[in-house]
Amino acid sequence: MKKLIFALVVSCTALMQAQNTVSGRITDTNNKSLQGVSIFIQELQKGTLSDANGNYSLTNLPNGNVSISFALMGYGTQNKTIVNAQRQNRLDVQLEPTIFQMDEIIVSTAFNKLQSQNVMKVEHQTIKNLTQKGTATLIEGLATIPGVAQVSTGVSIGKPVIRGLSSNRVLVYSQGVRVENQQFGDEHGLGLNDAGIESVEVIKGPASLLYGSDALGGVLYFNPEKFANANSFKVNFSQKLFVNTLGNNSSLGLKTSTDKWKFLARGTLNTHSDYKTAGRERVTNTRYQEKDFKSGIGYSDAFFSSVLRYNYNDLKLGIPEEGTAAQSTSKSVLYPKQAVSNHLISLNSTVFFNTSKLDLDLGFISNGRSEYEDSDVAILKMKLNTFNYNAKYYLPSSNKIQTVVGVQGMYQTNVNSGEELLIPDAITKDFGVFGTTNYEWGTNVIQAGLRFDTRNITSESHGIQLHGGSFAALDTSYTSWNASLGYKTNINEAFVFRLNVASGFRAPNLAELTSNGVHEGTNRYEVGNADLETEQNFQTDLNLEYKTDHLEFFVNGFYNHITDFIYINPTGQSIDDNEVFNYIQNNANLYGGEVGLHFHPHPLDWLHLETSFETVTGKKQNGDYLPLIPANNWNNTLRFELNDSNWLKESFATISLSSTFNQNKVSGFETRTGGYSLLNLGLGGTLHFGRTKVEVNLNGNNITNKKYIAHLSRLKADGISNIGRNIVLGLNFNL
Repeated sequence: MKKLIFALVVSCTALMQAQNTVSGRITDTNNKSLQGVSIFIQELQKGTLSDANGNYSLTNLPNGNVSISFALMGYGTQNKTIVNAQRQNRLDVQLEPTIFQMDEIIVSTAFNKLQSQNVMKVEHQTIKNLTQKGTATLIEGLATIPGVAQVSTGVSIGKPVIRGLSSNRVLVYSQGVRVENQQFGDEHGLGLNDAGIESVEVIKGPASLLYGSDALGGVLYFNPEKFANANSFKVNFSQKLFVNTLGNNSSLGLKTSTDKWKFLARGTLNTHSDYKTAGRERVTNTRYQEKDFKSGIGYSDAFFSSVLRYNYNDLKLGIPEEGTAAQSTSKSVLYPKQAVSNHLISLNSTVFFNTSKLDLDLGFISNGRSEYEDSDVAILKMKLNTFNYNAKYYLPSSNKIQTVVGVQGMYQTNVNSGEELLIPDAITKDFGVFGTTNYEWGTNVIQAGLRFDTRNITSESHGIQLHGGSFAALDTSYTSWNASLGYKTNINEAFVFRLNVASGFRAPNLAELTSNGVHEGTNRYEVGNADLETEQNFQTDLNLEYKTDHLEFFVNGFYNHITDFIYINPTGQSIDDNEVFNYIQNNANLYGGEVGLHFHPHPLDWLHLETSFETVTGKKQNGDYLPLIPANNWNNTLRFELNDSNWLKESFATISLSSTFNQNKVSGFETRTGGYSLLNLGLGGTLHFGRTKVEVNLNGNNITNKKYIAHLSRLKADGISNIGRNIVLGLNFNL
């Protein structure tokens, strides 16, 4: 027995000594120690901070190559790779000062590189930065990103639009898995709350190579909140108050980590009354109530890393049908109303080999959607359950070549239990296989990939055929080959050039294939088309960036050709006084882009000028315009960085003017909208009370109380204006 115990002790000691570690010192260009640098390993969801002497240490590193990012406000982010990690690794880093925003690791692309190293231009925004703009919802914040807009119903429902494409043409990822929530409907929002989300990455263009069907127009990739640094415990509280809607958003989170284990949890409550227009009238039943809960647990060692996350979102929102009728500040939702619940479970795992690794992402999403007309009995009740998987194998790489191969798939069921049906009971099966390679030499990078997908949709018949609410049985399959090719080079130290060409596809959704009835909220009778073909697109993207110490300039241009674009078209007939629309196909072209400038004049180090312009035009093959194309927009922002005092740090003030132009390029059944300009003000900073730091933001949006109607507002048909002046106060601090 003594020999056995001795052997176990020796074995455990050997294992402990065999742990791979990395340590070092972080300095600036003057060799001065930098404290508070964030050191993070994305694969392990593990990080730490440098101490007062700039020293840091991380243990339990995986074998093989390890990528580590080093980030500190005011300095350029660096991404370092330890090749063939040993038991003891030394990595000293020198960070260079930078005036512009930090470079970020891009997670939504295949190789997780810094944006400056990435072949594809991806927009990255932290939720903190979006929150500082004082927006009421997550989608409102996303719509401030150049090239992104929203189809909105008041302030409670917003659907993302990327370069003129929306609905099932834009794919949403959260916690590493695709979100499925009946996104075909204009009145169906994201189903995500910004609490517990770290940042968002926007791919503007076809991303079917990595994500399959529905990524034809682009991808919104939400990165969840990071775990606490190793061997620490944090409690966080945030509070936002909205004057216009009398809204209240409260969120409480806690997280803790050891060297191997990590845990976090966050609960959020969000309530709003009817929003008020510039005419001081409240739009009846635009109120909503939201509950959100997120949690996660993770484990990592030298061979394996895994994170299990869960998100529950419960949303009750009114369906506005009476304009500005009953005036009330109540937050109790009236009839008609929707109740939407989302359960999202994800398991993200990585297995490390000596010279390669395997990533496996598993997800289950259960989306329940009910509509109530005048009682607590749901007239429409749908349950959409989706299981998806994504396995990527990273082959052994060299200094120049990296290769990823993978398989991806989805199994989805839709079940109805209400009196009314929008779409039939159905089963959708997806399977795809892909590969992509990244080749670097000097400052040049080429990335290429190929993918094959198949989708099968089967549905059950329902009702009496040729009558409203009836559906014929469906059994159809779609296949598609897609490819991408990208090139990036640094023409000189300041000038970056990117060129990408890629194809994408989208299989028709159930609404387009099977609709047969009145679509609520539009007063039109929609008829599906079971003979629809797959949409296939080919897009060319050009990105030019020029960046010096005091000037940053970019130009993005794109041309997108879509074969068999699916759209709804009036037939000239009517049923029960509702005009009949059917789904047809035609080739389409979209083109446009974004241009922007960020100027930081020297020696006025406290002043920043940012301006950006975005435009998109969408046309059918016959020359008619496509519907739901956002108007041209020009944004200008002056940002003043104020002098820090002993109790106020990182303080700022902003003045921004967002000018939206006339939209006269409309489809046959759309109305034109006039232009407008909105003035927004912001003020914020970090208050220091001893060791306690409180982040404070005060924003005034539409400060002149301008009356306007956005082109993509679903309430514009009734002549209802968008939200008027809104004052937002936000607090965020760690307990």
